[in-house]
Amino acid sequence: MAEAIILRTTGGPEVLRLEDVDVGVPALGEVRLRQTAIGVNFHDCYVRSGLYQTLSLPGIPGLEAAGIIEAVGPGVEAFHPGDRVAYFTNSYGGYASERLVSAQHLVGVPSCVGDNIAAAVLVKGLTAHMLLHRVHAIGPEDTILVHAAAGGVGQILCQWARHIGATVIGTVGSDIKADLAKKAGCDEVILYRDEDFVQRVEEITKGRGVDVAYDSVGRDTFNGSLDCLADLGHLVNFGQSSGPIEPFRISNLSRGSYSVTRPMLFHYSSDRESLDAMANALFTSLTEGVLKITTPMTYRLDDAAAAHRALEARETTGSVVLTV
Repeated sequence: MAEAIILRTTGGPEVLRLEDVDVGVPALGEVRLRQTAIGVNFHDCYVRSGLYQTLSLPGIPGLEAAGIIEAVGPGVEAFHPGDRVAYFTNSYGGYASERLVSAQHLVGVPSCVGDNIAAAVLVKGLTAHMLLHRVHAIGPEDTILVHAAAGGVGQILCQWARHIGATVIGTVGSDIKADLAKKAGCDEVILYRDEDFVQRVEEITKGRGVDVAYDSVGRDTFNGSLDCLADLGHLVNFGQSSGPIEPFRISNLSRGSYSVTRPMLFHYSSDRESLDAMANALFTSLTEGVLKITTPMTYRLDDAAAAHRALEARETTGSVVLTV
């Protein structure tokens, strides 16, 4: 029998409980997927806590996973039983041993990319591609600031930006994470617990500021990120691990004609052509060695609560996956 984490009420990690589920047969445009590795993201923690009320309860959290197709429904021609695939979807359902999923969300996984890596990197890698190529296309002339540079998205973002030729400044919370950020390509690393990151950015850039600040931390760093921008700079907020951002005066942007955006990956990959192009760029960068992914931290599906605790305590480096 298939199993899944059923979220019946929001709260702490203890509300994540494993139950038996009946998966059924794939309908029009669907496949039945036997999942082998499931990506864990901060978004999942927000859903579980109730900060994001985007999953109808009871429901199964989880946005991404990798596995093997067991059966295809009518109308599915691009995929076949036995294919190795990965997916992400805003309809949730990822924390499960088996599931039905629309074929429109699937991408094929190259043979040289393992299931754990595929599950760990898909959302994070596509997010990094979106941030660097679609939200604001950076070039060798740009200097960027990356908060949480040792995190799952942060390490990919820094590696890719460095490959493009940009100057990368990262912020981290410990010496261990500083080493990871340097290995990921940061030219400068700021220990935000020991240093004022705004002051350090000013020193590093000789008062100019950064062209783009990538901020997934939210409340604790948002205003400081604005202060780090050069004239005509861009603040890209794509997460809120420290909490939601408090309201601010839009007139604050006039100090340097700044722009602020809150991109969502689902909007940038909503059509097949865009999804395939972004996934191909990601997997090509992996296979060519442009991106080197740290072996993910793994937890069993029935230990999803421990994975959430570690993520929220910022005890993780790189990515976290659940294995089945």
